[in-house]
Amino acid sequence: MFILFLIFCTIVLFLCLTIIWCICWLVARLCHHTLPYAPFAYIRLTLVALFLCTMLYGYWFGRKQLLITETTYTSSQVPAAFDGYKIVHISDLHLSSLADSPAFLQRVIDTINAQQPDLICFTGDLVSFGVEEAFPFTNILRQMHSKDGIMSVLGNHDFALYHHGLTDAEKGEKVNQLTTYQRDTLGWQLLRNQSYLIQRDSAYLQIIGVDNTSCQGQGFQTISRGNLPAAMTFLSQEPRTKSQDISVTTKQTEVINLDSLFLAPESKIMQILLSHDPSHWRGEVVPTTDIPLTLSGHTHAGQVRLFGYPLSSLMFTESEGWYHIAGQSLHINTGLGCTLPVRIGVPAEITVITLLNQQ
Repeated sequence: MFILFLIFCTIVLFLCLTIIWCICWLVARLCHHTLPYAPFAYIRLTLVALFLCTMLYGYWFGRKQLLITETTYTSSQVPAAFDGYKIVHISDLHLSSLADSPAFLQRVIDTINAQQPDLICFTGDLVSFGVEEAFPFTNILRQMHSKDGIMSVLGNHDFALYHHGLTDAEKGEKVNQLTTYQRDTLGWQLLRNQSYLIQRDSAYLQIIGVDNTSCQGQGFQTISRGNLPAAMTFLSQEPRTKSQDISVTTKQTEVINLDSLFLAPESKIMQILLSHDPSHWRGEVVPTTDIPLTLSGHTHAGQVRLFGYPLSSLMFTESEGWYHIAGQSLHINTGLGCTLPVRIGVPAEITVITLLNQQ
């Protein structure tokens, strides 16, 4: 598929350059000048060769580069009990793009585990089309672990939106299969408009996850960013003993209303939102909530960086890294997999966020 895409793009580039030459030649003739062909032929050949070399580099080397970004989040919202708490933020595995690179995924998982995180947060797009993509990688994915488990949400690709030959019912079944796979096979705490509480002493982290299927500008009429009010209210808790590892063991989910949960008066709760599309942050999170920290993915930073600027900056107000508005922060991870299997100047990213209490 990539080779066909590369051939198509090369032909289009060749034709575009030829059309430009023809226009320039015509203008020159109208002005009674002669435009030599040889310099143009060399320029065209150079540009086509440069394009091919760049794309092949992005395919063979660029998409297998791995960046570990270590950063901190310092705020008075961080409870003292969670000072120094380490979160690994990853996103957009798109496992179909790694079908020929199981060794790369193994390196990713080994690198994550080496960070010894307290929590792993995955912000969507495990697959590109369906859960079947994940089956060959199950044993590798089950190796990923942290002290407090793995929290995840679904992304737009996880909802089978790009399986155009399926009915809505068939797409819904694929989503159910992926939900079951993440929860029961991988043991991840998949949050679908739900929350999860992590306790340290009398303090809590409330991890909130929404079904963010936002597809603005991608040919879809319906834009849904999930049910944030419901996600902030209802907890999806799985009782477990200290000997159980939530990253490999899943029990029956119990849904609890946060308002009915008894918390000590001195309890402090910090909220962290997992929402796949970062446009949700500016569109709803900042105007309607006080959630201090949101983690997103989706953009891939365009998978290409030109002259220091990611292509995603042409489409998204927030495209990579940190953003802050009036005490609320957003972090965007640039992903591990690809939609098109090429990365140029945007390596796959593992973000390690350390929470720091600001006295």
